[in-house]
Amino acid sequence: MAGKKILLLVGDFAEDYETMVPFQALLMVGHKVDAVCPGKSTGEKVATAIHDFEGDQTYTEKRGHNFALNADFAKAQAGDYDALVIPGGRAPEYLRLNERVIALVRDFAAQGKPIAAICHGAQILAAAGLTEGRKVSAYPACRPDVEMSGGTYADLPLDGAVTDGNLITAPAWPAHPAWMAQFLTALGTRITL
Repeated sequence: MAGKKILLLVGDFAEDYETMVPFQALLMVGHKVDAVCPGKSTGEKVATAIHDFEGDQTYTEKRGHNFALNADFAKAQAGDYDALVIPGGRAPEYLRLNERVIALVRDFAAQGKPIAAICHGAQILAAAGLTEGRKVSAYPACRPDVEMSGGTYADLPLDGAVTDGNLITAPAWPAHPAWMAQFLTALGTRITL
């Protein structure tokens, strides 16, 4: 099976694990992944953030890695890709204000392509109008975004994930095994041992 071509949409302070793990895992199973960020080009970097659950009322945040982009956002077109991945972190709260981001995400949806969003990535789905009538998981603080945009919030354990049509969503990075498994299924990826 030839690998699929995936677009990874990131921004500064995207969650480190939610950026690095899907990028590396998808490459590992033979897919091509283009990592892009609005306003940045191939070879430039985004700063990531590490979010952890340490018993406080919300996650804690530490500076993550510098993540190198390998494609240009300005050239990204949904028709050139098989699927879209939207990591969480703080990046989605400002990426959702970018009209080109919203148009691109809507194009993926209009073409029925799989869209995997995790954590705060649901903020972009909500801003693009993709959550209405859909069951969507996200970090619990994003529940109002999902519900006010007409979606049903999937209240899952942090290691759970849910698929509703072409949307594959999860609450946070502890869900990587479930989230990536459901996304790979949506892509038609088969792994044999």
